[in-house]
Amino acid sequence: MSGLLDIVPAGVLTGDNVRKLLKHAQEQGYAIPSINCTSTSTINAVLEAARDAKAPVMIQFSQGGSAFFAGKGLNNKNQEASIAGAVAGAHYVRGVAKLYGVPVLVHSDHCAKKLLPWFDGMLEADEAYFKAHGEPLFSSHMLDLSEESKEENIAVCRKYLERMAKINCLLEMEIGITGGEEDGVNNEGVDNARLYTQPEDIWDIYRSFSEVTDLFTIAAAFGNVHGVYAVGNVRLHPELLGKHQAYVAEKLGKPDLKNPVFLVFHGGSGSDAKDIHTAVSHGVVKMNVDTDTQWGYWVGLKDFYEAKKGYLQGQIGNPEGPEKPNKAYYDPRVWIREAEKTMIGRVKESFKELGTANKF
Repeated sequence: MSGLLDIVPAGVLTGDNVRKLLKHAQEQGYAIPSINCTSTSTINAVLEAARDAKAPVMIQFSQGGSAFFAGKGLNNKNQEASIAGAVAGAHYVRGVAKLYGVPVLVHSDHCAKKLLPWFDGMLEADEAYFKAHGEPLFSSHMLDLSEESKEENIAVCRKYLERMAKINCLLEMEIGITGGEEDGVNNEGVDNARLYTQPEDIWDIYRSFSEVTDLFTIAAAFGNVHGVYAVGNVRLHPELLGKHQAYVAEKLGKPDLKNPVFLVFHGGSGSDAKDIHTAVSHGVVKMNVDTDTQWGYWVGLKDFYEAKKGYLQGQIGNPEGPEKPNKAYYDPRVWIREAEKTMIGRVKESFKELGTANKF
């Protein structure tokens, strides 16, 4: 059996190489973790974990994370900071990904209707990059119009998909609501029925989008919730995804066709391993991970401070003597690296959970 690097190259993938990677994931029964990043440090941690695990990975930027990447001191009234941060992040990943020797997808996370200027700005950067290099800057983008009517959701997404197809950029869309709160989007009080997508919805999307391109993924809701909750407080039903796939296959007149749709798992942090495996078996090729890796980054810093507290109370003076310098402890490169180490460990857990490791 050939390794993944015999099928796609290391570095940022776009267009047909994205298609090849997602098909490989479905055929081999694994999904790719998509990790939210907010800095070069978190990007480096993800890439290092992928290198060590011999795994493909997705790096994604949320609207708020993009603004943070550019700098919290910037005005973001018209999404200018979010556009600049996402574009800068994508260029940074392109600048270092090949050095890590791993296939990488660069993606933008949830974009609600009110944030479409952010989406438009990133697409303009994609189109400019395509004109210069023959491929988009990003591998893919996500439109989250799940709060709108199904008809509007599909129509607007298709309009953007037609634009993106011209530059071989993949679109991820969401149908049904992901509960909980993340990055300022709060769906904690949503009607429970909206947490579950119907098979007919998936078919309507698949039929419409397939007239344009096959470079799209669907985030179908099956009880998903953002954040981490106590075991038993969230009821996922990933078996519903199998029913969606079977319904589409039947509508296509190919009832024996396995997993015709590329599906996405939102709210992956804290999910039970059994639910993850069931989702992947039903064609999930991407799972979002944010909350768990945020904690993974923080715990390294927390543990470092607790272990070296006596050396971090001033520039001079520590348990070894009142005139001993502490620069070796408060140098940002030291404690940021400790945060990276524990985040690396958590990302590796995601590779294990999703079956992504040891693919090359």
